[in-house]
Order: sequence, then structure tokens, then C-alpha cells
Amino acid sequence: MAEVFLRRLSRWQAEQQRESVASLYVEAYQGRTEAEYGDRQGFLRRFEHDVQQPDFDMVVADDARQGHRADLVGCLYGYRAARTGDWWEGFRGILPAGIGERTASGQVFLLGELMVAPAQRGAGIATRLRTLLLTRHTADVVVAVIKQGDTQGREVLQAWDWTKLGEFDPSREGWLRPPSPLP
Repeated sequence: MAEVFLRRLSRWQAEQQRESVASLYVEAYQGRTEAEYGDRQGFLRRFEHDVQQPDFDMVVADDARQGHRADLVGCLYGYRAARTGDWWEGFRGILPAGIGERTASGQVFLLGELMVAPAQRGAGIATRLRTLLLTRHTADVVVAVIKQGDTQGREVLQAWDWTKLGEFDPSREGWLRPPSPLP
């Protein structure tokens, strides 16, 4: 397995890499039965929306073999939740104390998408991406939303010691990063 390099992308760089990110998305979800995972155009529409959100932040992993073009093998991005709290509409469960205030003060960061190429899984790339992305968000409440049947996503979040918050609708569930010690 080749060495993997991580880098943070600006919003502009993320937009420039959109086709590479979409290709990684299709590769990462290849074999999934849900139609949305094979929908490259649907992903590109969601990505275009997400990249315009407040405080959009993205990190990627490149497999840069000597003498070859760098290939994107991993990606994680997220953005700040709207201060209006609209994001929590449809949530079915008990929100932790103070989450409304944290949302209103702009301290809730949402993970948008995590993708790792199948050939690179199990090498710690997802954890490295998470660590780099969240270095800017140590004081934030960080939330991930996954599909109910996403066993792989659930396993990753459980390995990271995240806690299931509850459901947003019959098909999605929210997960919460454990609190970080404040610097």
C-alpha cells in the first residue's frame, strides 16, 4: 500500500476537485444496494449545496505513488449548522442539554460525507481524516447523520466512541462526538 498524504482544501479547491470527489464517492459506495449511492449527479448536487454552507471545511487523502498522478483515496467534509436551529427539525429524541444554545451561537459542526476507497479501508485513513478535519472544531458540538441501514458508517462512529443521539426520520440517525476538553 502506497503512502497516503492528507491535505485541507479551501472552498475554491473543493469546487475544483468536485469531479474527483464524485468519482471517489461512486467508488466508495460501489456495491451498495440503495439507489442514491450510485447516483453521481445526485451526489454532485448535494456537494454543490454543501460546499456553499457556512464554514465549509474539507480534508482529502491522496495516494501519491512515485511517478504517478496523485489519486484521491479519501475525503471528509462538513460545515457549520445554521444558527436558526432549523437543522434539528424532524429530530426524534432528546437533545443534550444546551444544544439549542450551542446551535444558536454557531457551535454545531455537521459532518457531511466520509468516503474512503475500498482498497484503502482498514488503514486508518478515516480516523486520520477525522482528526485533521476536527482540529479546527475542538470546542464545537460535532454531529454526523447516517442512513439507518449504514452498518459501515455506524461501525466507524462506534469505533470513534461517538454516541447515537436519536433519529431524524425513519431512515436517518444522528450521532454525537464525545465532548472534547477545552484548550
